[in-house]
Amino acid sequence: MKKFMLTVALIFAGITRANAQKVYSVDADYKADVKVYVVDADYKADLLVYKVDSDYKAGENDGKWFFTDADYKAKKKIYFVDADYKADLKVFFVDSDYKAGWKNSAKKAEMY
Repeated sequence: MKKFMLTVALIFAGITRANAQKVYSVDADYKADVKVYVVDADYKADLLVYKVDSDYKAGENDGKWFFTDADYKAKKKIYFVDADYKADLKVFFVDSDYKAGWKNSAKKAEMY
């Protein structure tokens, strides 16, 4: 029974890691999965984002993003647009991980 539980736990951990929010910033909008605009205040954002420094710290669509160094390592390719009306998602970067999260849950599907 213990081996079974350990196996289930390891499989679940692998699934969880696969869902981590690893993003890559592309250089053109047509290459992106999601177009992102950075707003100047948290109340204007759909998502509050905290930039983590290691991929294992990235969350599961909870606003904790790890920026990869190659597009094939990322779950989502994003492009930063210069106007809010061009964006699929408006984000605000926060200074602490506990502040990260969705303000507009209707936009959650953009990052799945």
